[in-house]
Amino acid sequence: MAMDYFTDERHESLRAEVREFAEKEVRPQVTRMEAERQVEFAIAQEIARRGWIGVTIPREFGGLGLGHLAKTVIVEELSRVSGAMGAMAQASQLGVAKVIHFGNDAQRRYWLPRFASGAALPTIAVTEPESGGHVLGMSGTARREGDEYVLDGRKWFVGNSHIGDVHGVVLRTGQGSRGLSAFLVESDRPGFRTGSLGSQSGLHGFSFGELVFEGCRIPAANLLGREGQGLDVAYSSSTLYGRLNLAAVALGIHVAIVEDTVRFAEARVLYGKPLSQLPNIALKLGEMQSRLMTAKLAAYHASHLLDHGKPCDAELMNAKLVNTEYALDSARNAMEIHAGRGLQAEFHIERYLRDATHTYPPAGTSDVQRLRLGQVASGTYGKQWSAELADLAGWAWSEAAEREARAEAELQSGAAAVLRMPLAG
Repeated sequence: MAMDYFTDERHESLRAEVREFAEKEVRPQVTRMEAERQVEFAIAQEIARRGWIGVTIPREFGGLGLGHLAKTVIVEELSRVSGAMGAMAQASQLGVAKVIHFGNDAQRRYWLPRFASGAALPTIAVTEPESGGHVLGMSGTARREGDEYVLDGRKWFVGNSHIGDVHGVVLRTGQGSRGLSAFLVESDRPGFRTGSLGSQSGLHGFSFGELVFEGCRIPAANLLGREGQGLDVAYSSSTLYGRLNLAAVALGIHVAIVEDTVRFAEARVLYGKPLSQLPNIALKLGEMQSRLMTAKLAAYHASHLLDHGKPCDAELMNAKLVNTEYALDSARNAMEIHAGRGLQAEFHIERYLRDATHTYPPAGTSDVQRLRLGQVASGTYGKQWSAELADLAGWAWSEAAEREARAEAELQSGAAAVLRMPLAG
C-alpha cells in the first residue's frame, strides 16, 4: 500500500529494519507469550536498546529525531507481529513526551539520553481505580514537606507498569483543576511498589497494571513542570500522543488481519475453488482492504500534520476513531471468513480481535472521539492543543486544560457518559 506522499527513504528504511526485527526476533516468541501471559522483559528491553523509544527525542539528547510519522511506522510494524510489543513501544512514547514538553533543562538532559539509549523506560500514570477517566476526580495526593514531596495513592491501567524505570505520575496537590501536579518517580523509591498486573484478555506480554504509592518520598526537584500543571500533562499526553499511538497499534493489527485472511482465503478450497474467488468472500475481502487503506491514510495524515506543526486535534481524534473501529470491523469479517478456524489460536484471528479491543478504551472511547469531533463540526471545540506542540519549553495550557476538564466532567455526569475510560497510560 503506497504511502509515498507521507514517507521518505528514512521512514521506509526504518520500516524495513523494524519489520526484520519483528519477524526474526518477535514472531517466534508470540506463541510462548500468549501461553505464559507474563510480562515480556527481554523483547521490550531489546526494542528500547535499538533506540526506537527515542524516535521523537531530538538528536541533541541522543534520540533519532525522526518525529511522529516515524513513531507511527515503528509501532505499526511491531503491532503487525505482536500487538503487545507495539503497545509497549507506544506506551513508552507517552513517558518520553512528558519530559520533552514539561521537563526542565536538568530533567531533559538527565532522562532523555537514557530513554533514547534504552537505559531507562518511562511511563505515565494518570488513571485511578475510583475516578477512571474523570481526571479531576482523582484522590491520590502529593504533599510538600520541606525539600520533598510525599506521595500516596494508586494508579492503574498504566502502560509498562511493571517494566518502567521512571513513572510520570499526576497527583493532587490542591483543590480543583489547578490542584493537580505531575512528578517523576523512579521505580526504586522507598514507598513505591507495583501492584496487580490485571487480567486483560489480550496484549499478553504487555504490562498494563497498577502502581502503589505509600508514603513515597521524592525530591522536590522531581516536580514535572510547575505545581498545578498536572492537568496539562494528562491531557496533552492523551490528546497528542495517546490517540495517535493507539491508532498505530490498531493499524498494525489491522494489516496483520488483512494479510492473514487473504492468505487463508487463497489457500482454502471450498466448492471446487479458493474461498477468495467466491463472490461473498471477495466482497468481504474488498471491504477489509478499503477499511485498511482509509485507516492508514488517517493515521499517516495525522502524523504528518503533527510533524509539521499544524493544528490537527481533529485529525488525531479521527485517526484513533477510524483505526480502532475499522480494525475491529475487519477482525469480525476475518472471523466470518475463517469460520470455526477463527477460534483456533494457530490462525491468530482470535488474538487479533482480543488485541484490537484493547485499543478501544484508552485515550477516549470511540464515543468520546465522536463527541469531540462534533464540537469541531459545530465550532465549539476550543483551543487546538496540537498548535502548541512546537514549544519545547513547556506548554502553558492551564486554561485550556481547565476547559477540557470541565467538559469531561459534564460528559461523565450526563446520561450518555459514553464509557469514557482511562487516558492512555
